[in-house]
Amino acid sequence: MAIESTTLYKLIILYMLNKVNFPLTNSQISEFFLEKNYTSYFTLQQVITELVDSHLISIETVRNSSYYHITSEGSETLGFFGNKIPGAIVDDMDIYLMENKYELRNEVGTIADYYKSTTSDYIVHCQVKEGRSTLIEINVSVPTKEEASSMCAKWKDASQEIYAFIMKSLMK
Repeated sequence: MAIESTTLYKLIILYMLNKVNFPLTNSQISEFFLEKNYTSYFTLQQVITELVDSHLISIETVRNSSYYHITSEGSETLGFFGNKIPGAIVDDMDIYLMENKYELRNEVGTIADYYKSTTSDYIVHCQVKEGRSTLIEINVSVPTKEEASSMCAKWKDASQEIYAFIMKSLMK
């Protein structure tokens, strides 16, 4: 008996999220599906919404990016039905995750966001995470929304240099 396509797409997403120890973004999941021509973007978004609604994955939104984690219910479901994913697709996912693991982790592990504080300035919150551990976390107060947005945009490229500087300065 062939598995229904939307069910297969759900299992693929659960497999991918279970295979990595960090969240994946909507664009990272979409890139895999669209690169392999498994389905259309709109069908994929419907499948992701259904997974969130059924509590098989959870979503965290930071500055226009959606980060997905597998839930315990999702892991349990994958345990029951993961063997329904064809071997060729499992191979495709394993290769994709292995070839892109560093980039995928780096992309989701460097987080920057800002919010308006009670004193009318903006707090820029920057983090570098590895897995579930936080390597560095910085909060900086700035006077304008434009400065806050600019700092968030630059964090991904500057974070390694800033982390190295702090470590070097504090370990002297």
